[in-house]
Amino acid sequence: MSEGTRERHEVIVIGGGQAGLATGYFLSRRGVDFVVLDANARTGDTWRNRWDSLRLFTPAVHDGLPGLPFPAAANAFPTKDEMADYLEEYVRRFDLPVRHGMAVEGLTAEDGHYVVTAGGQRLEADQVVVATGAYPVARVPAFASELAPRIRQLTAAEYRNAGQLLDGGVLVVGAGNSGAEIAMEAAAGHQTWLSGRGTGQVPAPVYAANGRFFWWFASHILTRNTPIGRKALTKIESGGGPLIRLRMADVVAAGVERAPRTVGVREGRPLLDDGRVLDVSNVVWATGFAADYSWIRLPGFGDDGTVTHERGVVTGSPGLYFVGLPFQSGFTSAFIGGVERDARRIVDVLATARHRLGTPHRATAAGE
Repeated sequence: MSEGTRERHEVIVIGGGQAGLATGYFLSRRGVDFVVLDANARTGDTWRNRWDSLRLFTPAVHDGLPGLPFPAAANAFPTKDEMADYLEEYVRRFDLPVRHGMAVEGLTAEDGHYVVTAGGQRLEADQVVVATGAYPVARVPAFASELAPRIRQLTAAEYRNAGQLLDGGVLVVGAGNSGAEIAMEAAAGHQTWLSGRGTGQVPAPVYAANGRFFWWFASHILTRNTPIGRKALTKIESGGGPLIRLRMADVVAAGVERAPRTVGVREGRPLLDDGRVLDVSNVVWATGFAADYSWIRLPGFGDDGTVTHERGVVTGSPGLYFVGLPFQSGFTSAFIGGVERDARRIVDVLATARHRLGTPHRATAAGE
C-alpha cells in the first residue's frame, strides 16, 4: 500500500493463532468485513516453533475449532506440527482473510475509530479483537543475567530439543507442564533437576479415558460462573495450573531430581531455596509468560501490562475486545478446544455494537 493510502475495515483481528481464527470464523458467518493480522510468515508457525517432541495434552476430540473437527482419532494426542497444519487447513477451508508478516506495532484511537500500524501500513477499523494468545513474552528472573557465561540459558520458548544442551547438568526452572516435559526429555542424557513449587496435578482417575471426563468438567464446570471455577481461578493465578496427563511421579521415574525454588545466583551458579548451589551447564527457564500490551495506547491498559476487561470486553475502550486470555470465561479459554465459546460470545457482542454503529462498510482505500 503506497504512502498516503488508508485501509478501512469493520473489524481488525490481531493474531492469527487459534483464538484469532475462531473469531474470524464467526465474523465470516455474520458477513462482517474483517482482516486477520498474523505476525508469522505462515499460519501455524507459533506451533511449529515449539520444542520438537511436543504433543498437545488435550485429545483430538477437544482440539478442533468451530466448523472443523480435528482430523485424527478422538483419543489421539496431536503433535505440534499436526496442529500447525490443521490451522493452515482451517484458513484454507473457510477462506479466512489472514495477512501474514503483519507484526502490529501500535493500536490507537483517532476520530472515533481504531488505528492499527503493522508492517509499515496503517489500517483503520470500527472495532478490534486482540487475539495474540496467552501472554507471549517469556518471563525470566532478573538474576538470570548473573549466571556465569559458560552456562547455556534457554527459555521454554527457545528450547527445541536436547541437542541444544551442553554436556553437563541441566536445571529446569518451573515445575508446570512445560518444565516437567522438558526435564523428562533432558534427563535421558543429562543429570537433571526440576526446580520450583509443585502446581498440583489432575488425579489419574479424573483423567481416565484420555481425559474425556476432565475436559468436559473443565469446560462446563470450571468457569467464572461457578463457585468451584472461581476457586480454581484464584488457585491458578497464585500458583499456576496443574500438571495434565502427567504426574510428578512420572517425572521422577524418568530420572529427574526435584529441587526447591531457584532464588538467586552465587558465584555464577544457580542458588536454591534450601541453600544448595548447583554446578550445572544449562538452565532452562520454564517460568511462564507475561503480557505485553505496551503497543496498545488506549484507556483500560495499565503500565504494568494489565488490562481491565469483563470477559474480554475492554473497559474504557468501546469496540475493543480480547479472545484467548487465560480464564477469560473459564479454565479452557486459552486452550484450542476452549476458544470457541469466547470467540462466539465476543462476536455476538461485537455484532450488537456493529448494528448500533450504523450501515456496514467494506474495505476501502483513501480516494475511493
